[in-house]
Amino acid sequence: MEAEEAVSLAGRHVVLFNWRDTSNPEGGGSERYVEAMARGLVRHGAQATIFCASHDNAPADEVVDGVRFVRRGDHLAIYLLGALHLLLRRFGKVDMVVDVQNGLPFFTRLVTRAPVVVLVHHVHREQWPVVFPGLIGRLGWWIERFLAPRIYRRSQYIAVSRSTRGELIALGIGSERIAVVHNGTSPAPAVDVPRSPTPALCVLGRLVPHKQVEHAIDAVVALRQVHPDVSLDVVGNGWWEDDLRSYVASCGAEDLVAFHGHVTEQRKHEILSRSWLMLLPSLKEGWGIVVGEAGSHGVPTIAYASAGGTRESIADGASGLLVDTPGEFSEAVRRLVDDRAERQRLGKGAREMSDTFSWTHSENSFAHVLADVLQERRVAVEDPDGP
Repeated sequence: MEAEEAVSLAGRHVVLFNWRDTSNPEGGGSERYVEAMARGLVRHGAQATIFCASHDNAPADEVVDGVRFVRRGDHLAIYLLGALHLLLRRFGKVDMVVDVQNGLPFFTRLVTRAPVVVLVHHVHREQWPVVFPGLIGRLGWWIERFLAPRIYRRSQYIAVSRSTRGELIALGIGSERIAVVHNGTSPAPAVDVPRSPTPALCVLGRLVPHKQVEHAIDAVVALRQVHPDVSLDVVGNGWWEDDLRSYVASCGAEDLVAFHGHVTEQRKHEILSRSWLMLLPSLKEGWGIVVGEAGSHGVPTIAYASAGGTRESIADGASGLLVDTPGEFSEAVRRLVDDRAERQRLGKGAREMSDTFSWTHSENSFAHVLADVLQERRVAVEDPDGP
């Protein structure tokens, strides 16, 4: 750790381009990651700016924990505005750009001579046809799999999991320039909320189609015959919420499912503290930061192995369960609700697993990669922060 602390980025200005920030109602784990890395850069002496979309919950410009936030445009205009800000030098002197590729990159490589590091949470192959069926989805996938790797063919990549690293290699990106820097787990705030006496399950995340919250609803509906007092707390915002509410109504499950929307950190941890299980039926997860958050309360998670990053954030059979099909998902929920001893065993493992990953370690690893890139070196580290 002493060697990690020795890295210095003093006087360097790093601009991180990301869709959203954590104050955005649709912000999630990827935003938590980006902001943690930015704070780490400040701790290592750098100036850090996050460029993201504007929204009503925060001002256009502010500084938080030493990180400058510049919020402009919506989720589409942000691409053009970001390029213009770089071209017109509105950020001031820029020593490095971190281009966060959430499906689409910001194409910063085309408008700056500064070194560009591409941060990828996961590849969106499966999501494009779900979120954008038809021509738009095919175009998006073409950009992600063909165009972006060529535009950034000399750039350093950072992946948040070995699974994502493997996906990037499959797109033709050289393994010698892909580093893995895992998510960390923040210490859980003190909450005075006991475990629910009745089966309480929860889902945390953005309400969008690829999160497949319907699978969690199906699991709860299947449980009600044996456990009529079961409940599901859905925490998060997103444009799919109305469709989910309609789905709940069609299942006759309005009395089982509660939509909480965007909540405070304190409220989120209160819900986790009372929960028996967290359900993560996502089609794809680069990591699944909510897994560690649930684990900090001794709450195991059930997720799909095919989601990718869940195979690293969850130790199958030790800190949670990984399944392959919706049928297996519902069966795993039923089994753990019925088996208190097994649920507690996995909860203990989830707590231990959450303690394995440190934000400080991740921030140091991230800073090291950027420092190497500034020295014109490329980095390939498969697991700098693993268990």
